[in-house]
Amino acid sequence: MAKAKSDKKAPSSAKDLKDTLWKAADKLRGSMDASQYRDVVLGLVFLKYVSDAFDERRDAIREELAGESDEYIGESLEDQDEYRAERVFWVAPKARWSFIAANAKGIAASATDDAQSVGDLIDDAMRTLAEENESLACTLPTVYGRDNMDQRRLGELVDLMNSVQFSGQGAGRARDLLGEVYEYFLEKFAKAEGKRGGEFYTPASVVRTLVEILEPTEGRVYDPCCGSGGMFVQAEKFLERHHQDPTKISVFGQELNERTWRLAKMNLAIHGIDTHGLGSRWQDTFARDIHPGVPMDYVLANPPFNIKDWARREDDDRWRFGVPPVRNANYAWMQHIWSKLSPTGEAGIVMANGTMTSNTGGEGDIRKMMLEGDIVSCIVALPGQLFRGTQIPVCVWFFARQKGKGASGSQERSRQVLFIDARHLGHMVDRVERALSDDDIQLIANTYRTWRGRPSADGDYEDVPGFCKSASLEEIREAQYALSPGPYVGAAPTPEDAEPIDDKIVRLTQELTAALDESVRLDAVVRARLGDLNA
Repeated sequence: MAKAKSDKKAPSSAKDLKDTLWKAADKLRGSMDASQYRDVVLGLVFLKYVSDAFDERRDAIREELAGESDEYIGESLEDQDEYRAERVFWVAPKARWSFIAANAKGIAASATDDAQSVGDLIDDAMRTLAEENESLACTLPTVYGRDNMDQRRLGELVDLMNSVQFSGQGAGRARDLLGEVYEYFLEKFAKAEGKRGGEFYTPASVVRTLVEILEPTEGRVYDPCCGSGGMFVQAEKFLERHHQDPTKISVFGQELNERTWRLAKMNLAIHGIDTHGLGSRWQDTFARDIHPGVPMDYVLANPPFNIKDWARREDDDRWRFGVPPVRNANYAWMQHIWSKLSPTGEAGIVMANGTMTSNTGGEGDIRKMMLEGDIVSCIVALPGQLFRGTQIPVCVWFFARQKGKGASGSQERSRQVLFIDARHLGHMVDRVERALSDDDIQLIANTYRTWRGRPSADGDYEDVPGFCKSASLEEIREAQYALSPGPYVGAAPTPEDAEPIDDKIVRLTQELTAALDESVRLDAVVRARLGDLNA
């Protein structure tokens, strides 16, 4: 009977993994730009994880079948269903990390076969994985055998990653660990790529704010410009934090950029989230909606701001409140999202601050129609510097199909909008980037929950000068449909001065007299010194 391995490495901690893998990225930095080595390193991280998980499941099958015949054990070890039933990807022999690591310098030519570099072997492994696991179709990068790839450095990277061990901590913990490392890498690469990084990565604290306000518990979750899939991952984490079944939500997304779409598919696969809702290929949401007629219960989105070149048609039936301007897609994104909501659906959309007040290209008229249509439930002004790649301040628009009493809350909020001014919240992570703390996120989210009267709310809603205000449609009309929270919430009250006015006058008089006396004394000292100089 085949024996289980006896030379297992200890599982890596999250810190060990992050340190080792970022060192791995350093091996390629300089020979290619950030967007290229992002795909290279993240692909290898994924390959190492699925191989470790496969080996761990293989060892478990051996232990489960101890005492059975070698033939039966051998057949079970090659039964793909034994792996997939435990949410483990099937990994063919030449796609396993042990094979890649053993050939980190490539395979020399023989009488029957051509030479293969380590990059060729990795590309073959990626193709094999995708062919034999449906959820990985059209997902994994096959960039390792290209002419511009330094094969020596790639082999060194493979050697370095041998020290990384995902197995030995249970499938669930290993997946969580990989997810944590993957998100760390997405953030690091987004920072390295600067402004372009914002195309695929929304800061985690911003995503969590949307998720904590919408509280997606079951149904369809949609993102029309899903980037690397962070909205979906945080929605699943929300359910896990509240000890609810993550399978109660299904995700639907769309992404225009091919590489980012593949990144999203891989990210979801890593977190054990079904990837079918991302479609069979990347696609422009405006040119072709790949989920037509599918009502969405929750929409979480961070659309690219102020797009000037987009697939615009004036007769598009998504424009319920007015045709968006030719040179700006902001109000096209918002109307597309509104058109996707189910009869009880809600949405949270990150937008540039200009959307709250702009009148360019008819945007003011569209905003007026949206408010008169009573679709806006809340506007949150966020602090600056949340996005490393841009200094554009942002806000979040929240939509609700139903604002009355019902499933979304016990408070009647028709013809009202909640304004939250959160610009003073957050802390600086470094010199250029700010983040919202857990307390900041909960303060914002609980304000909305109490306003709607949700079961999860802590306390009752009250307007707080300088922070939040529930404004009526009449008040918004008086403000010419401008939605910047500042004028609605007003200024925060200054601390009350408890000192009686008579006592204050006496104290200030004494302080002023003392200051004048000191001035006279210093004047005398200066004059005396000047006299000494002239003597």
